[in-house]
Amino acid sequence: MPQTSTRRPRVRRSGPVNDPLPVYSGRFGVEQAERLLWRAGFGPKPGQAAALAKNGMRAAVLSLTRPAQRTLHGPAPTLQNGQPIAPYDVWGNDVLWWLDRMVRSRAPLIERMTLIWHDWFATSNELVDSQRLMIAQNQTQRSLSLSSFPQMLTAMTIDPAMLIWLSGAGSTKEAPNENYAREMQELFTLGAGNGYSERDVREHARALTGWAYTWNPATGQPQDFHFDATQHDAGVKTIYGQRGRFGWRDSVRLVLEHPDHPRHFVTKLWSYLCPEPLSRRDLRAAERMYAATGKQIRPLVEAMLMHPLVQAGPRMVKPPIVQLAGMLRGIGRYIDTDAWAWESSLIGQTPFYPPNVAGWEEGRWLNTGTWLARFNLAAGVIDEKRELKTAATKKPAPVDPQALTRQALSFWGDPSVSPATRRALASYAKAAAVDAASASWEREQYPVLAVNALRALVVATPDYQTS
Repeated sequence: MPQTSTRRPRVRRSGPVNDPLPVYSGRFGVEQAERLLWRAGFGPKPGQAAALAKNGMRAAVLSLTRPAQRTLHGPAPTLQNGQPIAPYDVWGNDVLWWLDRMVRSRAPLIERMTLIWHDWFATSNELVDSQRLMIAQNQTQRSLSLSSFPQMLTAMTIDPAMLIWLSGAGSTKEAPNENYAREMQELFTLGAGNGYSERDVREHARALTGWAYTWNPATGQPQDFHFDATQHDAGVKTIYGQRGRFGWRDSVRLVLEHPDHPRHFVTKLWSYLCPEPLSRRDLRAAERMYAATGKQIRPLVEAMLMHPLVQAGPRMVKPPIVQLAGMLRGIGRYIDTDAWAWESSLIGQTPFYPPNVAGWEEGRWLNTGTWLARFNLAAGVIDEKRELKTAATKKPAPVDPQALTRQALSFWGDPSVSPATRRALASYAKAAAVDAASASWEREQYPVLAVNALRALVVATPDYQTS
């Protein structure tokens, strides 16, 4: 892993109402802007980190959380034969559709937050079996990505894909299904075994009854998701010690009013942005901020992104799909093959197909199996045949290890690497392109081959695998 400074980052604290969390006040240069773009997006495009650094930390964060444009920039996704993708109809094209948004978006934080909500409310097309419903859920999460958590939870509770995934549709007063009631508390709002009982699960399940849908015989797809009052349990329920004839909106309201909810929400949201837990003091401050803003998401995300631990704390392993999107952004390549759909499964994260209702396990992002898959992925992104052909039309690469290293880093948009990593890359360049070359043809060809190898090594380094 790259070495990090042991010096404590400089911080300042504002008033307890407007800015309860500490704010980073150290240097904000290219390296810090680069980290921000990886934590709050999918990495920088060439020159983007340097441009962002000139604005200062606060302006940089606000430019991501309050983007001026949300459009896509660049060519629309195509397949190898030049045909457009069919995200609703062809396997894997849904993945390409979203990966394209990650690569081309002018509002990367919106896409990154959408990825966070997809993991938070993990829903898999393995069971839903409708790419159209999955993409509709994705669009809802995108539109509400920085709104309020009550809005998000309300929307997800009655989202058609979720109603299928956690058996909300078809849950009736005669046979209430507990799946969503349990996961709503265990995963989405309170935390496993925290502040609720099995009775609360059963009573929530009763309150959530009544949702149904019909089948479209022409398409074989579910349609017309609606609330059927005749199938709802209208009886008195007791949830968290409160009695009433609660319905599904009450179920959402009660769990959000639970005193243990703010801590779970803050802790879980923070875990997507930083690997080191908040201090007890900062955790309480974040909870107060969440409550004081009416459970708004944007203010909390902004405060967290300005926190010293995000700006100058320990490094964090990049989620696989984030790294893939970032590699494509770094070299200016767009979606031009369907290979990324199955490649995403090899590196450990296929959008729309989380492993279970708990989402992906970040502890599995980087291990002996997934690292090899990430390394092999680099060859596909680089497109070695294309690069070798391009290199052959240019003047021979300079036979200078430092120059070869700079050339390889430049290919990826000049990502920041530690001095130790730069020395290791230059050492390889010397061994592969200088020391190993004796014949004239070797001195001509080995530097070209070494640069291609160095390009793969750059993205295999700890510096690039983490941010």
